[in-house]
Amino acid sequence: MANPNTPVSEGAYGSAGVHIGATETALEGLTARLRRTWPKGPGFGSVALDFGFYANVVDIGGGQGLAISTDGVGSKTLIAEMLGKYDTIGIDCVAMNVNDVICVGARPITLVDYIAVERVDPAVMRAIAEGLAIGAERAGVSITGGEIAELPDGIKGHAPKSGFDLAATAAGLVRLDRIVVGRDCKPGDAVVGIESSGIHSNGLTLARKVLLNKLKVTDRLPEAGRSVGEELLEPTHIYVAEAMEMLEKIPSVKALAHITGDGFMNLVRVPAKVGFLLDALPAPKPVFSTIAARGAVDAVDMYSVFNMGIGLCVVVGAADADQVLAIAAKHGKKAARIGSVTAESGLVRIPKNAVSGTDLVGEGRFFRPA
Repeated sequence: MANPNTPVSEGAYGSAGVHIGATETALEGLTARLRRTWPKGPGFGSVALDFGFYANVVDIGGGQGLAISTDGVGSKTLIAEMLGKYDTIGIDCVAMNVNDVICVGARPITLVDYIAVERVDPAVMRAIAEGLAIGAERAGVSITGGEIAELPDGIKGHAPKSGFDLAATAAGLVRLDRIVVGRDCKPGDAVVGIESSGIHSNGLTLARKVLLNKLKVTDRLPEAGRSVGEELLEPTHIYVAEAMEMLEKIPSVKALAHITGDGFMNLVRVPAKVGFLLDALPAPKPVFSTIAARGAVDAVDMYSVFNMGIGLCVVVGAADADQVLAIAAKHGKKAARIGSVTAESGLVRIPKNAVSGTDLVGEGRFFRPA
């Protein structure tokens, strides 16, 4: 669940129809009421974390915690509909959930899915199931249940009777004394960024507004070397295997940040009073440059909406950064040391040598020119 205590900016995302500020206001009321359901005091069933982390952890006895998170794939479903290609969207659904569970130091173990459809189409269901199964195999988890709901009056798609939504809940295990959320991050720690496969499953509303303004999903996107739809539908990377090895072999791993909505502002979810200087970011993948150019979307909005080519950040003791890079490479992922932790509490700085044009400062969830 998003952090309800940080300011936001609507920016280009608001103009695309996603009203972040209203969502955050609604979350404040929601979390205030839900927190009252938590058991009082420690022990079985107690809740280890507050709202705002990637997942929460519940005490299940014997020093063991059950990590749990839920998420969907957003408007990426519309791209699948437009292309008539449904066999990868399930990978995204698994990824969005297991990648959150690992960010509290937990090993994902199982997942249940929820598919809401305008009309049940057996062929589409089989294709979605194929993607879910592939994602589960990559993540090393089981899929142990789910629900299909036919909601013709509530789900509307790009074309008649084609609408669907896909979400899931993932669970994992972590010892209560091994929860990793960044409490001990300190200035000088390294930030390693592991590559994304593209847009992943956040920012699709803005991406669609920009790219499909004058193009069709089947039109070739020269910068990407394939069609618009193929680029936008590229499945989200799953980071479970490398994250588990890093947590097992590198004691100085202090935080994992899944770079989803809000971009690099996800780093300030850590409870430590620190900031982040990202002064060695790799060049963004071509799709991001294309969106910026075609939509006249400035760097402030790009870096606060999209992952910009980095899907997971690992905060680690500086001396162990190379070991993080080696483990990522072992699992077939490109990675780079992209910055460091600073003493500027709650700030994410992206200097102009990392972003063409202007220095950026992110405070909470709000980017503004420095």
